[in-house]
Amino acid sequence: MEIIGYLAALLIGLTLGLIGGGGSILTVPVLVYVLGVGAELSTAYSLFIVGLGALAGSIQFMLKGQVNFKVALLFAPPSFLAVFLTRKYLMPAIPKMVWETPAFSLDKNTAILLFFALLMVLSAYSMIKKDKAPDPQAAPKRPMDGWRKYVIIMLEGLVVGTLTGIVGAGGGFLIVPALVLLAGLEMKTAVATSLLIIAAKSLIGFTGDLSRPDLVIDWPFLLGFSAFVVGGIFVGIALGKRIPGSSLKRGFGWFVLVFGSLMIAKELMQL
Repeated sequence: MEIIGYLAALLIGLTLGLIGGGGSILTVPVLVYVLGVGAELSTAYSLFIVGLGALAGSIQFMLKGQVNFKVALLFAPPSFLAVFLTRKYLMPAIPKMVWETPAFSLDKNTAILLFFALLMVLSAYSMIKKDKAPDPQAAPKRPMDGWRKYVIIMLEGLVVGTLTGIVGAGGGFLIVPALVLLAGLEMKTAVATSLLIIAAKSLIGFTGDLSRPDLVIDWPFLLGFSAFVVGGIFVGIALGKRIPGSSLKRGFGWFVLVFGSLMIAKELMQL
């Protein structure tokens, strides 16, 4: 199973490199179901793995001049704050038994995995759905103007940061649409900027776990797994010049949808 886990790490990196996101949504399921890491510890590991992988990818885009640093600085601070506080205070505050009745009980690990699986389904939908063809008669859409745009972008940063802190996923499927619709970035620029935001907030969020006595970090394993992810990213970036990303994105979306649905079924059967 360990070999399968490291091959999955390559797949995670490959997907991040090819389509700029999505692969991180598989990190926690691989750690939990393939490598046997606990659910909460997996979300901590995922923050480091996703952060390091996204950083490697974002450096490639920065060298090409595709990162919008102004928008990243606007989105990032509330996201940083939310993910750090979530890991430092919210996650330890969640009780071991979230809900318990004579006929039903829901523990913390199962609740995390169910919430994560739901996020996987939503992520899959965002990757599978086809964009509507633009109406030639309609006026072109413009990004939101004024102070409201900045407030909404910062609120989006808070929401994405909180979700990242809970489940350990990068949240690119939430960040990219926000950058396109609210900040008016082109898709390639939005993906590149999203990777930089994901890298920074994930690594900052991970620091919130370092002082927790209930989480023991296995550094040799974590660094080894991360190295495979980073290697996959560089391969994905190289292949992305030859393979159309739209087809890969939808195919990967269906894969994530099936994986997330199986996770929900598995966890519900154990309740």
